[in-house]
Amino acid sequence: MTTGISVLVVEDDPVAAAAHGLYVARTPGFRLAGTAHGCAETLRVLEAARAAGEPVDLVLLDLHLPDGHGLQLCRTLRADGHTADVIAVTSARELATVRRAVSAGVVQYLLKPFSGAALRDRLERYARYRASLGRQGEATGQDEVDQAFALLRTPDRSSLPKGLSAPTLETLAGVLRGSGAGLSAAAAATAAGVSRITARRYLEHLVDTGLAVREPQYGQVGRPELCYRWRT
Repeated sequence: MTTGISVLVVEDDPVAAAAHGLYVARTPGFRLAGTAHGCAETLRVLEAARAAGEPVDLVLLDLHLPDGHGLQLCRTLRADGHTADVIAVTSARELATVRRAVSAGVVQYLLKPFSGAALRDRLERYARYRASLGRQGEATGQDEVDQAFALLRTPDRSSLPKGLSAPTLETLAGVLRGSGAGLSAAAAATAAGVSRITARRYLEHLVDTGLAVREPQYGQVGRPELCYRWRT
């Protein structure tokens, strides 16, 4: 049995399909299950994967396909019993299409053109969402459900809390993402070139938006120091 979240790229443009597949393959925890260029081919690939006992977990779906619309394909997938989640990867900006995508069960909506970093961010958020709901049993309460859904959403950089800026937030997020074991506010401040107080404000914002976790770090003497770690 192969490991990692399996992804099917559905895109009629061969160059774009190859690029999306490369982004998937380069994102840790994901693997490319295949590429399809239309609705009929998508159904064949998904059915073959299911028959082989390795159903596809996630579909990166362009909406404008040569043999049908992507949202109708979503409904066909559900009618056929396929449980793969769908991230729309499209140039369709009409609000009516966005509403229809939500109704069809699309979990995220990524507008073209986008960077590889933007797609990787969506994939990482999806992985955290799956991990948060991966255990058996019931949710402990509304907070746990809310947090799971929040993991799928990107914070709106245009409406950050007063006093926070998007460039500094991206810098601190990058520092924390690359730290592995986590960092104190002082260490993050040094790495980002900001004051400790500034670093703490941004780190707390990352915690509030579900991107990071805050944990006490116990040393030899004195009170424990807070350690911030990128959520994985």
